[in-house]
Amino acid sequence: MSDKPALVERYLAHAQFEKRLAARTVALYTEDLKRLQALAQEAGVSLEQVQAHHVRRWMAQMHSSGRSPRGIALIVSGWRGFYTWLGREGLVSSNPLAGLRAPKAAKPLPKALNVDDAVHLTEYRNDDQDPWLQARDIAMVELLYSSGLRVAELTGLDVQASAQARGWIDMDGAEAHVLGKGSKRRSVPVGQQALQALQAWLAVRNQGLPAEAQTQTALFVGQRGTRLSSQAIWQRLRQRGVQAGMSTAVHPHMLRHSFASHVLQSSGDLRAVQELLGHANISTTQVYTRLDYQHLAKAYDAAHPRARRKQA
Repeated sequence: MSDKPALVERYLAHAQFEKRLAARTVALYTEDLKRLQALAQEAGVSLEQVQAHHVRRWMAQMHSSGRSPRGIALIVSGWRGFYTWLGREGLVSSNPLAGLRAPKAAKPLPKALNVDDAVHLTEYRNDDQDPWLQARDIAMVELLYSSGLRVAELTGLDVQASAQARGWIDMDGAEAHVLGKGSKRRSVPVGQQALQALQAWLAVRNQGLPAEAQTQTALFVGQRGTRLSSQAIWQRLRQRGVQAGMSTAVHPHMLRHSFASHVLQSSGDLRAVQELLGHANISTTQVYTRLDYQHLAKAYDAAHPRARRKQA
């Protein structure tokens, strides 16, 4: 029985010269199809005789050998393209990979700071930094961690409520009113430390701004008086994290994850966290139960006398 390597060579030439795929992609396809040839030969079938049950078994073997779901998906994608081409060439009557899906990759847990690191970041002060910039950045960090805002919700905040405002802070009511995903409005509490940081920022906000920027409605502005962009806030938080000596790169969504994780750890109220975050579906919020379990598992391992086997 021949596995007809010429078929593979023709397909790779098609991928390289007709589809104009990158050399790196063609190299990956070459390795994947070599693997397919070896598996088919081991199973005693030609490439044209491969059936769905063969592919399922090979996928299971790759999975049990430790290959990641993403890696399997990439291999299967290469095989599927090969059999699609064979079908167009009239060399197979059906695609054995039609309808087959690689194992789903587990969604990575959102990265959250532990409580000590989150508090350290909010309390960090840099005596060498411009006081105006520091007041603004502290207010942003405090508000992101206090209320779990998305960065787009933070950039949309105005100094005062108005018909045109996407969001604003009610200082007396200690609430942030924001426009979230799907143009859905929600109100979230603002903690005392965040309120104090906002008051300190508002007290100096207009200092040094150009005269024409004094009427800018945005709560958080740059030194030219224009509304801060999401990218600018990402950069400021990353820089602040480095200055504070954080062991991981800090970004706005990390503070949102930290907010959700810490509230859930303390309250256990998943529905409340869902409402605070503005999630349409509870399933989106449930990822934080995994973070919470991870935290509890670490505490158990560290504290329970029977959690781990004693070292010999």
